[in-house]
Amino acid sequence: MTLHPGLSAVAGLIGTWRGEGAGEYPTIDPFAYTEEVTFSDVGKPFLHYMQRTWSPAGAPMHTETGYLRLVDGSSVEFVLAQPTGQAELAEGPLAATADGFTCELASRVSNSASAKQVDGTERRIALAGDVLTTHFAMAAVGVPMTHHLKSVMHRV
Repeated sequence: MTLHPGLSAVAGLIGTWRGEGAGEYPTIDPFAYTEEVTFSDVGKPFLHYMQRTWSPAGAPMHTETGYLRLVDGSSVEFVLAQPTGQAELAEGPLAATADGFTCELASRVSNSASAKQVDGTERRIALAGDVLTTHFAMAAVGVPMTHHLKSVMHRV
């Protein structure tokens, strides 16, 4: 399968990434986790995304899935679904670097009737060679936009 030409700027994401992360939020105790993400080429102008995390003891924690779309090679749309009852549309500019890229994404979030209230999220994704770093902030349950998660993953 040939990669859609519109995805060349994010082609380095394709594959599976795994590494360690740390989380915190004013309403919970700090925690550590292992994260694994997979970006798959499906022959269309988007990448399929699957993410999962687990505790140091091996218990499942969070998972999400979605699609990463590149617009005109200069901006990213990240469409995500979460089993906690949120649908997230994160958008922002893509900036090329010497060995990858960075993108800063701000989202609109829709919450199901039974979900905890999440008002918005911000994601920073940085690819530098075989290192993928993520930062995640959220405004939720009455707390303004605040850092929540950071992970550093390596290509598996």
